[in-house]
Amino acid sequence: MNLTTEDFNYNLPKELIAQYPLKKRENARMMVLDRKNQTIKHKHFYNIVDLLNANDVLVLNNTKVFPARLTAKRKSGGEVEVFLLNPFSKKNTWFCLMKRSKRVKEGEELFVNDDFKIKIIKKNTDEVSEGELPKNLVELEFSGDDIYEVLNKYGSIPLPPYISRQTNNEDKQNYQTVFAKNTGSAAAPTAGLHFSKDILKEIENKGVKIVYITLNVGLGTFLPVKNQDFTKHKMHFESFIIPDETACVINNAKGSVVAVGTTVLRTLEATYQKYGKIIPTQDKTDIFIYPPYKIKSIDKLITNFHLPKSTLIMLVSAFAGKDFIFKAYKEAVLEKYRFFSYGDCMFIN
Repeated sequence: MNLTTEDFNYNLPKELIAQYPLKKRENARMMVLDRKNQTIKHKHFYNIVDLLNANDVLVLNNTKVFPARLTAKRKSGGEVEVFLLNPFSKKNTWFCLMKRSKRVKEGEELFVNDDFKIKIIKKNTDEVSEGELPKNLVELEFSGDDIYEVLNKYGSIPLPPYISRQTNNEDKQNYQTVFAKNTGSAAAPTAGLHFSKDILKEIENKGVKIVYITLNVGLGTFLPVKNQDFTKHKMHFESFIIPDETACVINNAKGSVVAVGTTVLRTLEATYQKYGKIIPTQDKTDIFIYPPYKIKSIDKLITNFHLPKSTLIMLVSAFAGKDFIFKAYKEAVLEKYRFFSYGDCMFIN
């Protein structure tokens, strides 16, 4: 049976889309899926300590979200929203998205503040392929040397489009994992948001080995699959780093390799697919995983609930089986789980 994009659709009441995180991250609900026995149990995330075993390897993505959303003014007085995506090779030149920019012209300067302006180098006028983001090229002019310092001062955290409220100051902390280290993401690796420092310590004390990769999450994560033949969908590239220690610990694992989030899974699977094992590397990937692909690099997965018809729900369907995943999602809706970035999660073993 040939699957289409519509086969990965499901009905989700809007009120189940989490608009705010819980006060205590680890109190989120967690659906536990047993692939072998096809069973579903309902627990809380703090129970993850009991579900992991000594000698398991927990792999986390330590990327850090930067305040990528800027509001700039034109000389004429109008406002333009600039959403930085990733740096271009030339210093202080970035690819970005722009809103309310219809009249903005190449060469024009936009002003964020007296000491921070944005010059439009190239405005996106080309046709954009399905699955791609329209990108503009801008040059950032600011006082000081560290762009991230400037962005922390003037930028705001880029919450996903399904969070239908204004960003607040608390989001700078809430939309960030407690182990975030390497700045570069336009979106958070949201499965990691459930971990507190205390939970990580308990996991470590149990004898679980904790290691990190860095994958910088792009906005393409939120792109819907528009083509009914999803195999024609073009994935966005994301850059990643696997350190020496991480590769060594995974390759010598005596227990299960547990990926925290689809970003970790994609990083490890892309590397395994290329080399037949996990190696220390700095690379980029546009890997697109969907049924009936068999995932070889991990044994278990912690992941949030994903959007209908998204590449991420296709990925978890490849890992756990489409019918089983959609049975679980139907139950999650009935049990009123909280969905998406600030929502509840799954542990698939």
